[in-house]
Amino acid sequence: MHLLLCHNDRQHKMTIVSLNVGLPRTVVWHGKTVTTGIYKGPVEGRVRLRRLNLDGDAQADLNVHGGEFKAAYCYPIEHYSWWREALGRTLPVGMFGENFTTSGLVEDAVHIGDRFMLGDAQVVVTQPRMPCYKLGIRFESDDMVERFLASGRSGFYLKVEREGDVGAGDAIEVVERDPQHVSISDILRLYVKQQFEAGDTRTIERALRVDALPGGWKAHFRKRLATT
Repeated sequence: MHLLLCHNDRQHKMTIVSLNVGLPRTVVWHGKTVTTGIYKGPVEGRVRLRRLNLDGDAQADLNVHGGEFKAAYCYPIEHYSWWREALGRTLPVGMFGENFTTSGLVEDAVHIGDRFMLGDAQVVVTQPRMPCYKLGIRFESDDMVERFLASGRSGFYLKVEREGDVGAGDAIEVVERDPQHVSISDILRLYVKQQFEAGDTRTIERALRVDALPGGWKAHFRKRLATT
């Protein structure tokens, strides 16, 4: 997994580069009809960020997408140039299905439990994005899911603590950094790591103390610790 250099809040202005929404559509993939909400595109003006999603946006399969802990998805604009080179193709913003294409926030610099203001809304970081086969549909590539996970360039999900209006160009302001300092990169690294070391165990123990980390992730790591 490729880990990314940390960005300092004071050195890198954190902004929403693009706000993207989309409603579920039906596509044919490998001869099967699939409904997916991964196709999202930029919108102008102010949009209401609500507890479960943005106005004008929706998820197709609520069993694995959306919900309180996945109300909105952020993906760093910094990764787009890497993917363009790796894939040899142009990539419009919103290509990864993100609601917010962000600047100044990469996985090493974002911690589970960090709180930010996006426009008038307050949000908390909950988890990395674990890709499903629909990412492969969007890129028309069966190996995209594996490549995405291996890259470490996952982006991250948000829970909405206070609803508000947001838009492209809004500053992303830090409200509070979680004291446990468990980054999105830490969670991804530990998820795929086969054998834990002493430092890994301590990081997991810190992660388990973060209220914002969803129960499914905590159950996964508790099980790993019990068998280590």
